[in-house]
Order: sequence, then C-alpha cells, then structure tokens
Amino acid sequence: MKNIISILALTLFFSCQNSAQTSKKQDAVINADPIEVPIKNGKAKAYFASGCFWCVEAIYESVKGVEESISGYSGGHTKNPTYASSNTGKTGHAEAVEIIYDPNIVSFETLVDVYFASQNVTQVNGQGNDRGSQYRSILFYQNEAQKQIILKKKEALAKKLNVTIAAEVYPFQKFWLAEDYHQNYEKLHPNHPYIKNVSVPRLNRFKSKFPKKFLKEVTH
Repeated sequence: MKNIISILALTLFFSCQNSAQTSKKQDAVINADPIEVPIKNGKAKAYFASGCFWCVEAIYESVKGVEESISGYSGGHTKNPTYASSNTGKTGHAEAVEIIYDPNIVSFETLVDVYFASQNVTQVNGQGNDRGSQYRSILFYQNEAQKQIILKKKEALAKKLNVTIAAEVYPFQKFWLAEDYHQNYEKLHPNHPYIKNVSVPRLNRFKSKFPKKFLKEVTH
C-alpha cells in the first residue's frame, strides 16, 4: 500500500513540475525579450537559480566584487510568488538570487563560472536532496552578450565533462524578493542543521576548487 501511495505521490509531484514548465504562460516567459537592469551607483545586478537560495546566497557573497546576494524567486509566470506557493511547483518560479556586484572587480563571466563551479551541473530539478522545479537551475541573461557568454560556457563545460548540463537559460523578466526571514540566512542561523550540514559544506566544496584570487578572505 505504501509503495502504491508513493508511486501516486511521485506521479502527481512530477506532473506538477512538468505542467509548470510546459504551459503556454511559461512558454511566454521563456520566449520573452530580456529585461536589462541598469547599472546604478557603479553596481550591476545578475540573477541565478541553483537549488536552495540559502546556499547560493552564501556562495556568491564569498566572491570578491559581490556586494550583496539577495534571496527571491524568478523564472515563473505568476505574480507575487511566496515560499509556500513556489514550493507547490505550479508557479514556474525557482528559488533565485539577485547578485549586486561591482563590474570593475568581478565580471559577469566570472559570476557564471562561480555558478557552474558551485553545483551538481547534471542534476535536473534540484540540488542534492532539495528537489522540485522550484529548485531547478537557471541562468538569467539580460542581453544578447550575456546570453552568448552563458551558452558558450555551458557548451564548453558539457564537452569537457561529456555530460548534459541541466541548467536552463532564461531571459530575465523580474525578480521577486523572498520573505525577510530568508535573507542572510546562513549568517543569521549558523547553527541551523541545514546550514551546518548542507549549506556550509556546499560553500566549502566550491571554495576548495575555485581560484583563490576571486574569493574574499572569509572563514566558515
């Protein structure tokens, strides 16, 4: 009986994920023209989705030139997504981060390198045990130049590793800010079991293999 229930639950789960990503509304998002966020006070913004935003926020804030990493939602077709609604898999949104950075210190190309170096590039709809379309990997581009950077790096990595890279490539449309309690979660909750057992190990794996010249001198 438990096996039957599990099968039914999984079927429903994946049907929700698939319908969220293949609907006409979602197609409109994927095929839209990108929206470019202007540089303000010398700072640019970039957007990435790579599993739980608690993890990704901490990873990018370890990079020189990154002023701040903000948790939120992007890539979907619904307005005003919340943590609860995105977790249904029906909004099309993924947990994402807004990276505020100094382009004179760190380039968009390097931020894309950080992205691929900090995840399991072959995992579809998730990272680790965080699974579902809300945890899928997406790189967002704001113009044609960024799109080509992403596509070339993705193609090169696929050839180098001889694998299919799971990350999707979307035109950036809008970033929805996550609830206050999600912001700076790793810093504010260092003893949380998820932070200790998932977020910090993922951060340290990234830092162990990424060139040190790009990283801030911060210990975890």
